[in-house]
Amino acid sequence: MLDRITNILKKIIVGFLMLYGYNLLVPSAAIIPINVITVILLTIFGLPGLIFLIIIKLIVY
Repeated sequence: MLDRITNILKKIIVGFLMLYGYNLLVPSAAIIPINVITVILLTIFGLPGLIFLIIIKLIVY
């Protein structure tokens, strides 16, 4: 049980750091906001989730 909780927390932290790192590297017009929904999306889908968010950001805005 503790291993499962630890694994979920690691995924949340990695998702947050991926989004934070992306926001550091791109210009201010392409920044994806860090909120609960985006972090959960990255926790579940990982790198494909980040690519999806970038595509949605480019299409919508």
